[in-house]
This record gives sequence, structure tokens and C-alpha cells, in this order.
Amino acid sequence: MAPDRMRFAVLGPGGVGGLLAALLSRGGEHVVVLHDSAPREIHVESQRFGDFTAEVGTAPRLAEPVDAVLVTHIHRDHWDAAATELVPKDRIIFGQAADETKFHDWGFTRFQTIYTSFKWDGIEITRTGGQHGTGEIGKQMAPVSGFVLQGTKEPRLYIAGDTIWCTEVRDALKKHDPEVIVVNAGAAQFLQGDPITMTADDVLRVADAAAQADVIAVHMEAINHCLLTREQLRAKTLDRVRIPADGRFAF
Repeated sequence: MAPDRMRFAVLGPGGVGGLLAALLSRGGEHVVVLHDSAPREIHVESQRFGDFTAEVGTAPRLAEPVDAVLVTHIHRDHWDAAATELVPKDRIIFGQAADETKFHDWGFTRFQTIYTSFKWDGIEITRTGGQHGTGEIGKQMAPVSGFVLQGTKEPRLYIAGDTIWCTEVRDALKKHDPEVIVVNAGAAQFLQGDPITMTADDVLRVADAAAQADVIAVHMEAINHCLLTREQLRAKTLDRVRIPADGRFAF
């Protein structure tokens, strides 16, 4: 491996991770997908990036060094005890200010808080806000973050994170004008209160507010409190939103 070649690990082959892994691999980077049964080939069908197949390494756990990890928040469906154990403590962790103390307590020595924006290895990472629910539940679930990533000669990518449609999302779309948007749908909901991730109507609001962008909806049919299915979302949004199936990518 060339000494200046970056090393990347992606947690699972679905949604955002699968696209990033495929694009990084196509660009000549060394990529390992962390999953017990991840495919060694990722097939991408994309109006923006073209149709291609990328080969990636696979592993059930992190066995070799990577350069950085981006964490939107530390709810256990995004960062769990296994991640705390398996990610090397000297790796760069990008995340929100509210999680910095927790990562230091876990022994991580290179946590980089993204207050507004930060440039790293040719990529500008900008934090955006969100609301992970409404009312008292929303307050208890806060804070959460999204991120806008801008690399040289690459489409501007907005990862909204765990949020419903709200002022913060609307403002992020207006300010950053992303070309690719990934939203966490699923309409996740507890036994009480309103949804804490995007409903079908929320996803449509994103598509309306960013009519020229590619909108991709993930975070469905994998977690038991996500009630919105791919089929239901597809019926509501028709062809305005890309909804990748398991093991497939349509970006």
C-alpha cells in the first residue's frame, strides 16, 4: 500500500455507507466494510455517479487502522458498546460538542469537535442542527447533528442525521444548497409522542425545498421502532426520492 493512501472503514454496506465505500474504492482508496456478511462487490446505479461495481474489503470487526470516524450522535443505534470497544482509541473522531466528554471518558484521545466547520484532508465538514422529535421527547433526545461534506470536485453531500423536518433542516438546505441529501426516514416512534425521525411528509418537504438535489431516504426496516416502510414511502413520494433496497444503491 502506498504510504499516502488513505484507509477507510465503513460501518455496514447499506445506505450512506455503501455509497461512500463504493466511491472511495473507485477513487483508489483502501476501504473495508465492517459487517458479518457484507458483499465484496457493491453495485451502484446513479444518474450522478454513473453505474459501476466497486470491490471492497470486508471484515466482521475493525482489524486494521483507519484515519477517521464521523459520528452524528451517540444514541446506541448509531454508536454502541461494540464501537467503543473496537474503534482504536487513537483514531480521529469527528462529532458534536455534546459528545466530546463522553468520548474522552471512553479513552479516545483525538476527538475533534465540529462546532461550525472543520477542514480535513481536502474535505470541509460543516455541522448542521436538527430536532430528534417534538415536545419533551425532542428535548430528551437532543442534541443531534447532521453534516455537510464538501470535497474537491465532488458533489456537496448533506447527511441530515436523526431529525424530523424542522427549521434547522430548512435552513441547512437554504444555506448549503446540497447536491445530494441523505435523510433518516422510518418515522421512528415511541409508545408515546410524535415521530422522532422523518415521516413520508417530512421527506417530501425536503424534496420540495431542494428540488434540484438527489434525495436518498434510509433508516427503514432495520430498527423495530421505525414504522414507515420502504413501500409506504415509495407510494407517497413516487419517483421523487431514491429508496435503496437492502444491498442495492440508487444514487
